[in-house]
Amino acid sequence: MNKKTIRDIDLAGKRVLVRVDFNVPIEDGKVADSTRIDAAVPTLKAILSQKPKALILMSHLGRPKDAPDPAYSLKPTVPVLADRLGVDVAFADDCVGDVAKQAVASLPDGGVLLLENTRFHKEEKKNDPEFAKQLAELGDVYVNDAFGSAHRAHASTEGVTQYLPAVAGLLMEKEIEFLGNALADPKHPFVAILGGAKVSDKIGVIDNLLGKADLILIGGGMANTFFAAQGIAMGDSLVEADALDTARDLLQKASSKLILPVDSVTADAFAADAKTRVVKTPETGVEAGWQSLDIGPETVRLFQGKLADAQLVVWNGPMGVFEMEPFAKGTDAIAQTLADRASHGATVIIGGGDSASAINKAGLADKVTHVSTGGGASLEMLEGKILPGLAALNDK
Repeated sequence: MNKKTIRDIDLAGKRVLVRVDFNVPIEDGKVADSTRIDAAVPTLKAILSQKPKALILMSHLGRPKDAPDPAYSLKPTVPVLADRLGVDVAFADDCVGDVAKQAVASLPDGGVLLLENTRFHKEEKKNDPEFAKQLAELGDVYVNDAFGSAHRAHASTEGVTQYLPAVAGLLMEKEIEFLGNALADPKHPFVAILGGAKVSDKIGVIDNLLGKADLILIGGGMANTFFAAQGIAMGDSLVEADALDTARDLLQKASSKLILPVDSVTADAFAADAKTRVVKTPETGVEAGWQSLDIGPETVRLFQGKLADAQLVVWNGPMGVFEMEPFAKGTDAIAQTLADRASHGATVIIGGGDSASAINKAGLADKVTHVSTGGGASLEMLEGKILPGLAALNDK
């Protein structure tokens, strides 16, 4: 990575403005999953160890309608952050203007402040220069550690870099190192596993990986569209009708590299208590009134065989509707297989989003090489795209 990081800059006595990714689930006014907050802690501790004048944090949370909304306040993250850092964390009810300036001014030396949700202002998503300038006025140095938002050119991720020295945090560095380097110079055999609901979300990824990976294993709802593209009846399964031509093209271009399921767990309703049966999808299809909701046991064995000697595995997207116990077996089995590969020295990288949730749910996040904190951002990196939030940082 040829971008400067917090290791390349002196932060002593400076006001350090950090874009973190605290876009965490809030339930009943409390943080339901602190993974993203925990991921930022090493960077924040490293900055504090340099004795800055102040540590000022900003983030978005959810999708408020460009105006303040208590349901999307970052305030519930304060006690979690204070606990992880072992210091008091102040909170400002706005991220710009007099409220924010006053909050920064009243910090003790070396104090930590979290600003309110940047998306309470419509100017954030528009990357408005004036708004970015107001954010920048709160700091002397800018650090971007929000990999999960690096694929968006917003005021707090890209605009601010026009006004301050801008470097990467340790989490950003780690993400780029794993996702970027893995794809730039992959170890072989390199097996990619792609799941999730939609082919259309992953077309760019498949295209980019076809030239790099030895095999691409397809599961999840995506597989239904590939089957339908071959004229196989899929009953009530989720199929992307407008992606059928694309799926056909990909199959034609890469039939030897794309490995589709050989069986599916089908259900007569989209419900945990539905009747289920396993069908050999390529041969029989899925009958009317039924839908495919997970890869079947034969597919699990097939995929395990394909992964047996992999030296690099990148996984993005679950194998089925893993949130419902009867349809989680495929995803759980793959998670377990990947943990096993990692224990035998393979590099195993989990893309963010649902794949990260799945590996966490299986209790295996600490058994693989790297779990990305960014769903959309990791997808765009897998597509080979440049992330604006990263491109904007100062080069070494």
